[in-house]
Amino acid sequence: MAKKPDDKKKADQPEIDEVEASRAPLMDHLLELRTRMVRILVVVGVLFLGGWYVTEWVLAFLLQPLSDAAHRAGRPLEETIETVTTAPMEMIFVKLKMSFLLAVAVSFPYIAYQIYAFVAPGLYKNERSAVLPYLFLMPVLFTAGGALVYQFVLPTFMDLSFSQEFTAAGAKVVYLPKVKEYYELTISLLTCFGFAFQLPIVMSLLARAGVVKASMLRKGRKFALVVIVFAAMFMTPPDPFSWVLLSVPLFILYESGILAAVLIERGRKRREAVDAKREEEEARREAAEEARRRIAVASATAPQGTLPAGE
Repeated sequence: MAKKPDDKKKADQPEIDEVEASRAPLMDHLLELRTRMVRILVVVGVLFLGGWYVTEWVLAFLLQPLSDAAHRAGRPLEETIETVTTAPMEMIFVKLKMSFLLAVAVSFPYIAYQIYAFVAPGLYKNERSAVLPYLFLMPVLFTAGGALVYQFVLPTFMDLSFSQEFTAAGAKVVYLPKVKEYYELTISLLTCFGFAFQLPIVMSLLARAGVVKASMLRKGRKFALVVIVFAAMFMTPPDPFSWVLLSVPLFILYESGILAAVLIERGRKRREAVDAKREEEEARREAAEEARRRIAVASATAPQGTLPAGE
């Protein structure tokens, strides 16, 4: 079977690697990095200025677990729970910090996209399609960690704090929270749990890159539990209760990372089986074409018979 001219022309052309085709000089990469960094700073700056006008609403939202815990501890429902500031300009710095965190949180999808757009030319097409879903999953998991803090962890902390109030002979111990310490605790818990909830994504990326396997992760459960506990000790306030509150969901997330690694390995095996079958079919087809070509050549060069005598 003769090849068509177009097929021959395509076969003569060397296959171009898509990553090599996107190669650019170092200066172009640096200029692109500068441009994307400027875009990120502009967006964060604009959101920072806008966030200043909603910081009081956000701070009031974060104070709600404190107020609910105080009412559960016996304070009258109509009573306004007070928090105190003890340093000049303290609330201004708290609002500035909150405004910056709001700007980073709101602009995170845009920041992630700019980072992805910068590194995407250095990835193959299948690698880009594999990384892109994680950009949408990261904010979801971060929000899930923050929701766990707001709905369960922070109220539990406040209930324990108010439960230590007592009245003795001639003295009364009352929990009077400082606004700065409360917000720092809240922000640290939200940040720690939000980043800790990225564990399945990290494990999935490592499994997709072939760095770890599901069997390896199963065998390392005991070591992972020790690492998780020590990580919780460094990421949360210095009390055993917060360590437990972070260690338990982290270990559950570790198990979900093992499940993700199993699914990734199964998908890889299916793709490898499909590729092997395709290569086998291609080899059989090429062998059949080669056999037909040899038969055609043999029939074309075979003797046509002997001439009659006398001719």
